[in-house]
Order: sequence, then structure tokens, then C-alpha cells
Amino acid sequence: MKEQDQDRFLRVKTEGIREWQHQSAHYNRYEATPYIALKALFDDYACNSNDKFVDFGSGKGRFPFYIHHHFHVSVTGVEMSGQLYQEAMENLIKYLERAKHSRASIQFERILAQEYEVDYRENRFYFFNPFSIQIFQKVISNIILSVESHPRSVDIILYYPTSDYIQFLELNTAFELLKEVKVPELYDQNSNERFMIFRYE
Repeated sequence: MKEQDQDRFLRVKTEGIREWQHQSAHYNRYEATPYIALKALFDDYACNSNDKFVDFGSGKGRFPFYIHHHFHVSVTGVEMSGQLYQEAMENLIKYLERAKHSRASIQFERILAQEYEVDYRENRFYFFNPFSIQIFQKVISNIILSVESHPRSVDIILYYPTSDYIQFLELNTAFELLKEVKVPELYDQNSNERFMIFRYE
């Protein structure tokens, strides 16, 4: 199924790439995770209805809509761009018109990632290279503080992982690599087409 068809199935519009008008060293362009990659991830990585996800740099909301629909898990998209946040909210209205009633929530917040207050129930955190290593470090620090206050196992899921993110987690935190998931159709052409999942027990 093509990207466009998957979007249509979920009643959302998440395609395209968005470059920032005023380039910043701290924020990367918008680009949604390919549906083919999301399928590869969740074919190999289990989640359950008690999990609560946060997608940092959620853009138009593809990752939140996908996991909410397929796995009925609660998810929050965190996005600093007003324009992308607005498009995510428009998508949410369309998505909820046909979404099956679920106890799992789906919501979006317009806020800087480093200012997002991690809820003590949130335990799965998704990143597709949304911002610089400096911001990533602050976000991870906030997650760790939350875990120290409310002990629980948490996962960091990196798609198309950068060496900066990986080195920081491996050398400066207690997170340990749980698994690597390669995207079969894409990895042969580009070894960055993979997920790395780190766990903090």
C-alpha cells in the first residue's frame, strides 16, 4: 500500500517534506516516518494497551495516528511548529470521525520538546531526528528525572538514528540497547534505515 493510500485509510494528510523558512541549527526539517518502516518496527517490537507513547517532533501526526489505530495505545504528539501543530489538529478531527471508540487517548501539544512535562505514566518515547543533540540531551534528562520520581521501565525508540544520539545514550546514560530493527526494503540501500531501541530499567 502506498503512502498516500495509507494516509487515506487513516483519513489524514501526513505526506511531504517541510523545510523551515528560517533555518535553525537546532531543528531539522519535517519528514514523516515511512509507513513501511513503521510496519517493520511493530512487526518486531511489541507494545500493549498499558503503554503510553510520546512522539517528540510529531509534525502532522503520522506516528501517533498509526499506533493509536493499530494498537489502541495512548499517545501524545509534541510539536513546536505552529503550522505543523495546526495540520495535526486538522488531521485529528478527520481521524476521530471514523476512529473506533477506544479508551486510549490521542492528543497533540504545541510546546518545545525540552519544556514538555513527562507524565509518570508515559513509558515509550519516539524520535525521528527532530532536533539537535543539545535539545535531545535535555529531553532525555527530563525523562530520567521522571523515572527517578516514578520508577518504571522506559524505552527510547530512534528511527534513522544519528551517531550523536546513540553515543549520548550509550556513554552518558543508563539506557542500554534493547534491539535494532532494520527496515527490510530500505536497509540494503541505506544502513540508516533502521530503528534502535534503548531501555532504562
